Amino acid sequence: MTNLFLVRHGTTIWHAENRYAGVTDVELDPVGYQQAERLGIWASEAGLNAIWCSPLRRARQTAAPAARITRLDLHNEKRLSEIDFGLVEGKTISEAEHLYPEEIRRFQSDPAANPMPGGEDPYRAACRVVAALQNIAATHPGGRVLVVAHNTIIRLALCSLLGIPLANYRIVFPGVRNGALTEIRLENEKVALLQYNSPLSLSGQDQ
Repeated sequence: MTNLFLVRHGTTIWHAENRYAGVTDVELDPVGYQQAERLGIWASEAGLNAIWCSPLRRARQTAAPAARITRLDLHNEKRLSEIDFGLVEGKTISEAEHLYPEEIRRFQSDPAANPMPGGEDPYRAACRVVAALQNIAATHPGGRVLVVAHNTIIRLALCSLLGIPLANYRIVFPGVRNGALTEIRLENEKVALLQYNSPLSLSGQDQ
């Protein structure tokens, strides 16, 4: 039985304009660095056994204070990277709708069956992130593990693990807040969602 604390990275330099970052390696903005430091404070009291993160800069920057404060190694896992949004990377939804109106209409109808133009297949993305989380849990049996990743990839993982159709990932989980905690418990084939989008508490053992 392993508890995984899934955290979306802090806000980035593209958040003000709500641009799709995907696999583009943007960095945190000042608020994002503050969120990372707060995560580090939480981690100091959380009884963590390990810290894993996406290799994208914004995830590594968010996880770094937690690794520094806890003196745990920071493990990078490529399969935790955000989904690739293809031709929409760096664009707002309004810009995407102007450039690719039909593709965006199909995406909004069923985002799992209709990825962004030139983007990664969400079903494949869900498979890779679930495999990563299962491997992390198996590496730290009975442990408490911080996993810093991304908005869409966390929602796809939750749907896959909980048996929710991927077509509904944007409806059931409208969005993962930057720096908030989502906790799942993995035990063999059993999965429990213990909390979702919870504000950070400085009493980590209560989470």
